[in-house]
Amino acid sequence: MTASKLPLLILNGPNLNTLGTREPEIYGRDTLADVEALCVKAAADFGRTVDFRQSNHEGVLIDWIQEARTAHAGLVINPAGYSHTSIALHDALALLEGKPIIEVHISNIHKREDYRHFSYVSSVADGVIAGCGVQGYALAIARVCTLLG
Repeated sequence: MTASKLPLLILNGPNLNTLGTREPEIYGRDTLADVEALCVKAAADFGRTVDFRQSNHEGVLIDWIQEARTAHAGLVINPAGYSHTSIALHDALALLEGKPIIEVHISNIHKREDYRHFSYVSSVADGVIAGCGVQGYALAIARVCTLLG
């Protein structure tokens, strides 16, 4: 399958399965299913499809990132709490040489607790979108598609 036909991988880290009910004052009321629908539409606007996934388990996310080396055109990742803790996630993302990676955060991590201000993912991402709510996913998809040409 050519890169233009490969889907975009949208990865969601721990606790994002609780969107809509977990701290709605920070994360809003949209559910993960709402985010998936937003991503499907955003990608379709660029003639692309998405493979949308969520896991609370670091090793599963790493397996999926490794799979993306051949099965996906680019990656949007909300690493959630693993942003600030996972060197292993950083190392897996570094394997995606030449594939666009955009990191997305629903909240503005720079306006939150100090430990959230640093992300191991940012140094291997082509861009970071934070604080735009779930709309950040659509912005991230648009950027990945622009980088893919």
